[in-house]
Amino acid sequence: MNLMTAESSEETLARVLKGYEIGPKLRALRLRKKIGLTDLAKHTGLSASMLSQLETGKLTPTLLTLARIAIVFDVGLEHFFVAQRGARPFAVVRHNERIRFPERGDVSRPSYFFECLAFAAQRKPFDVFLADFPVQNDVPNVPHQHEGSEFIHVLGGALVIHFEGEDRVLEAGDSAYFDSGAPHSYRVAGSDPARAIVVTSPPRA
Repeated sequence: MNLMTAESSEETLARVLKGYEIGPKLRALRLRKKIGLTDLAKHTGLSASMLSQLETGKLTPTLLTLARIAIVFDVGLEHFFVAQRGARPFAVVRHNERIRFPERGDVSRPSYFFECLAFAAQRKPFDVFLADFPVQNDVPNVPHQHEGSEFIHVLGGALVIHFEGEDRVLEAGDSAYFDSGAPHSYRVAGSDPARAIVVTSPPRA
C-alpha cells in the first residue's frame, strides 16, 4: 500500500481481526449450543442484528462485546484469537492490503521501508517482509540486532550488508543467511535503490 494511502485505525483493526475468523468461530459456538440469534441476544444484551453482523464479518467486535459473548458460552477470550484445532494454516495477503512502514518512526530519513507479507497468518514460525532501500549515501547506517536468524534475498539493485566488521555486497538474485543477534546494517551499493525479501525467525528452542 502506498504511504500516501493511509488507512484509518478502524480499517486497520478490521483488517487484522479478519485473519482470526472471529465471525465463523462465534457462529460455530452458537450452533454447537443450539442457540438462535434471538436467544443469544437475550443472554448477551446485544441485538440479534448486531450478532448477525458479527458472525458475517460485517461488524468488527470490541473486546467488551467479545467478553460478554465469551461469558455466555463459558469460554475464554483466547478462544477467538487462536487457530482452529486441526486446521492447516493458509493465509492470503493481497498486495493492496499491505502497509508500508519506515524502518523507525522517529527518524526523518529511514534507511529502509518494509511491508509485512504474511501478517494474516497466525502463530507462524517466521516473519516475511518486502524491504525497499532508498539511495541515501549521506545518511549513516546505524547497526541493529535482534534475536534469531535472518535471511535476505535481493530482488533488484545491489545491497551492502555490514556484518561483524565486514561489508558483503549482494546483487539481484543473491541471498544471505546470518545470525541476526550480531549487529548488522544495510546500505545501497551504487546509484539505484534496492529491493529485497527478508525473512526473520526467532531462536530455536
